[in-house]
Amino acid sequence: MIGRVEVVDFIAQLDAHGSALADAAERAGLDAAVPTCPEWDVRALLGHVGTVHRWAGGIVRGEPGAREQDDFPAPEDGVISWFREGHAALVSSLRSAPADLDVWAFLPAPSPLTFWARRQAHETAIHRADAEAAAGSIPRYDAEFAIDGIAELLEGFYARPRGRLVADPGFSLRVAPTDSDASWTVRVDPDKRTTVRHDEPATEQADCTLTAPASELYLDLWNRGGSTTAIGDPRVMQTWRDLATVRWS
Repeated sequence: MIGRVEVVDFIAQLDAHGSALADAAERAGLDAAVPTCPEWDVRALLGHVGTVHRWAGGIVRGEPGAREQDDFPAPEDGVISWFREGHAALVSSLRSAPADLDVWAFLPAPSPLTFWARRQAHETAIHRADAEAAAGSIPRYDAEFAIDGIAELLEGFYARPRGRLVADPGFSLRVAPTDSDASWTVRVDPDKRTTVRHDEPATEQADCTLTAPASELYLDLWNRGGSTTAIGDPRVMQTWRDLATVRWS
């Protein structure tokens, strides 16, 4: 479910977080370790996000074979400029795309344009947190945008049938932003996950409730830290942090 964030706002968020990501990368330095992604340094982070931007931009522009094209090697020199160029091209492509854009998308959305603007905004915002972590800082996100990012994760990615996030015995996790009326209950079973969104206070009990402002929950649920409070069974959050990773296909 997509909430009150409009396409134009997603594109603005993509624009802002991509610029902030590049700025944080410059502060940290290309060889700095990325604490939130221990296998990467900043150079590798820029290479990953820059490749995703070019891949998504090709799809939005309707380029032949764009969906299968994933080879956009970052240069040895000038990788930050390379990242900024790809980011700017994606923002421009989304801003100029027609409302009835007809291209492939891999999660439900009101339109392909909404999907790509939303997905790239959150892709970039979360990886901004990685760059900020390398630079020793923590970003703060607009509450409505963060709530939408939580919804994309719980109602989109974890509504899909595959993934490592299963448990036997199962458990339930309540996600309750302190700055929103919305909350979610995620039921994790041995072979599946089920997410229910509540737009009024939920009545049923959960094994664990994770609560904080939406910006902090957004970071924590994407395994980027976040100052949250977990009430209930500690096994629930440990399992989440061990297994809750997004796979694209």
